[in-house]
Amino acid sequence: MRTDTPPPTIRLSDYRPPDYLIDHVDLDVALDPKRTAVKARLAMRRAPGAADDAPLVLNGEKIELISICLDGDALSPSRYELGEETLTVREPPAKFTLEIKTACAPEANTALSGLYLSNGMFCTQCEAEGFRRITYFLDRPDVLARYSVRIEADKAAYPVLLANGNRTGGGDLAGGRHYAQWADPHPKPCYLFALVGGDLACVEDEFVTMSGRKVALKIYVQPQNKEKCAYTLDALKRAMRWDEETFGREYDLDIFMIVAVDHFNFGAMENKGLNIFNSAYVLASPETATDADYETIESIVAHEYFHNWSGNRVTCRDWFQLCLKEGFTVFRDQEFSSDMRSRPVQRIKDVRRLWSAQFPEDAGPLAHPPRPDSYITIDNFYTATVYEKGAEICRMLKTLLGPERFRHACDLYFARHDGHAATVEDFVKAMEDASGVDLAQFRRWYSDAGTPTVTVEQGYDEKTGRTRITLAQATKPTPGQPNKEPRHIPIAYALYGSRTGALLDEGLAELKDASTTLTLGPYKERPVISVLRGFSAPVLVQEKLSLDDRLLLAGRDDDLFNRWAATEGLWRDLCLAHAGANEMTDKEEALGRFAAALAASLKGLAADHALTAELLRCPTEFDLARSAAVIDPEALAKGRKAVRARIGALLKDDLFRLYESLRSNAPFEPTARQAGERALKNAALSLLVAAGEDGPAIDQSKTAANMTDEAAATAALAVSASEAREEALSRFYERWKQDSLVVNKWLAWRAMTPLADSALKEIEGLIRHEAYDEKNPNKVRAVLGVFARENLAGFHRADGAAYRFFSNQLLEIDKRNPQLAARLTTALESWRKLEPGRRALVREELIRIADAKGVSDNLYEMANRLVND
Repeated sequence: MRTDTPPPTIRLSDYRPPDYLIDHVDLDVALDPKRTAVKARLAMRRAPGAADDAPLVLNGEKIELISICLDGDALSPSRYELGEETLTVREPPAKFTLEIKTACAPEANTALSGLYLSNGMFCTQCEAEGFRRITYFLDRPDVLARYSVRIEADKAAYPVLLANGNRTGGGDLAGGRHYAQWADPHPKPCYLFALVGGDLACVEDEFVTMSGRKVALKIYVQPQNKEKCAYTLDALKRAMRWDEETFGREYDLDIFMIVAVDHFNFGAMENKGLNIFNSAYVLASPETATDADYETIESIVAHEYFHNWSGNRVTCRDWFQLCLKEGFTVFRDQEFSSDMRSRPVQRIKDVRRLWSAQFPEDAGPLAHPPRPDSYITIDNFYTATVYEKGAEICRMLKTLLGPERFRHACDLYFARHDGHAATVEDFVKAMEDASGVDLAQFRRWYSDAGTPTVTVEQGYDEKTGRTRITLAQATKPTPGQPNKEPRHIPIAYALYGSRTGALLDEGLAELKDASTTLTLGPYKERPVISVLRGFSAPVLVQEKLSLDDRLLLAGRDDDLFNRWAATEGLWRDLCLAHAGANEMTDKEEALGRFAAALAASLKGLAADHALTAELLRCPTEFDLARSAAVIDPEALAKGRKAVRARIGALLKDDLFRLYESLRSNAPFEPTARQAGERALKNAALSLLVAAGEDGPAIDQSKTAANMTDEAAATAALAVSASEAREEALSRFYERWKQDSLVVNKWLAWRAMTPLADSALKEIEGLIRHEAYDEKNPNKVRAVLGVFARENLAGFHRADGAAYRFFSNQLLEIDKRNPQLAARLTTALESWRKLEPGRRALVREELIRIADAKGVSDNLYEMANRLVND
């Protein structure tokens, strides 16, 4: 067992305001790969209520202290104390200027936190606690200051020098160096600081705000990628206009910049006026990006831009409030995407992501409230619960308040807290004050972990025509929260006639108690209930519906999300039945009737290509595992394969006709209409391959004129038993091996090999392949992340060899990049649902990780939480 002292736990209950505040920061950064010199001049004052003798404790990590001065005088060693990760100044005056000189080593910073190098370019990542790797500072989000920054560097190597705010000056210096000056007029916490230096090309445009101001838009990329930025610029302009029209939020600087970097732990970062993006979410062309890539770029560009208000202008008081900025902003970007594309399809994708990532998190040892009570490292709480569940909480508020009152409440929240650090209580209070709705019970959504299960029971009296619907809620215990009180759950519902399929009634029930009963009617026929329409709350639903009733909803529900949910549920239960994981009466008859229902949907929803494509998609093995009481990896893989093959065979003629009808020679455009057509065509293609009809996929993989079609065909072959699998993968790699982002797709397909017995050998080969870079998080996630999370049969081999390989990789990655290593462990969050033999093997590896000598706090916390719930 671990013998050294475990890292300390930080608790929400221990929060106290800072003793000192910083009004202004002057930074002077002399960039050098091996030793960057930083001069920080901090205008500081004692906070109201702080003790006169309170020490000033600054955070610092992996930096060298060169000198420290207070009001121009060098401090003697007796006036300060340098700790391993702190710099303490004893008895500073009430108001003073602190000058600190430090040095850091960007070239050696493989953690990608603070100031580091990516392909020879300087860049920063300061959220959550990276600024302390640049200089000693009050590295906490409730300390807001205005920043002026001077950057200097070798001009030939780093001709572009960027920081937050507006550029205020620059010029040449002796020795071939140059400098640039930037000033940000808006107070911000240090996690929003950004700096970039490199040899970059710029793509420019302009946006005129609703008040008539002109804003320069600039995207900086490596010169060879300059032609791949047009869609990002277009998405940015649409996001800026949408935020003005939908939330009344106008941009507040003269310039908005995006920089693409290859080495990045996150998707993107909303630094004020200077967003830094993982290059995967900036660069796109029809030849190299799929429709899904374009869609993701659109979403992430919007998300980071929307943070300018929900995160930057109004930030969070402490890191426990992370869901305040992230959940609200995810909700906003989901609404934007819904307006840009198909609202029901966007809702399907959002909920699928919630089901796949957040529901398993809530059901296992990593469960935590959207606002957690404690953490060791906050990096480990950038989770689906904080982001996706946080967004669902905002959506429920909009449902309960109604659109107009919700918008008024958002305006009130921004007005009250602009330029300040807020809390969840502040957000909910604005909702209450603007609407008059009592949200006292609703607050439990922020403080309670776990997913409530809503049980639906229905009875119909043929004599009176009335139906009684009983809704009951219960939430299972989660780590540290054994007892659960009822939550305030909005449940949208509708009733359809079991004979005619006609809509009989609809409404919104607010479930606040453990159970409640609705008496509705009279109706002339037995109603079938469609519950949780539009997925009105992030809950599980248990109800007993006959196959007839489920097929009726799958074919007639006018809430298109619920129509999809009914279809997805049938896909799921058929796969589980064929895997032996649940019971289904006459599963072969059910499969045939389901196929007939899908065929009807292909005709009835032919005009809505994107939605119909979603209906043809079978849940993944990982998604099936979420619904299984005990995870049997081989059985789930076989059950899913059997159902897809049978459905593909039964619908073969329909699928061929559909595929041929959607083939097009029209020039590629990343529009919602074209994307929907390609999605449906390729969904049909995937089912044909599953049924053994691989001819069209082979042809398409060779002749496709865009990456969407080429990737869809190659991926379908890659995860199949087709004899053309290896040839297709080899052809794809040879064509695209010079494009790092495209090759990530190839790595992921290789990691998903359907040959379970040789999967580990394939992964061991991939991490030695020329295309793999152990220092690039995108590459690591494409191989190790995909293998552990999506290749159930290959990863969960009975002898545990893949578990040992994975844990060894995590410990090696941890030496370079603790954040990345810790996040990869989430692939093991459902390990307790494995059969006893595999369960024991996983537990052994988790204990080995937690007890490893020198393991980081990040990885230790995750392994410890996983094994000790």
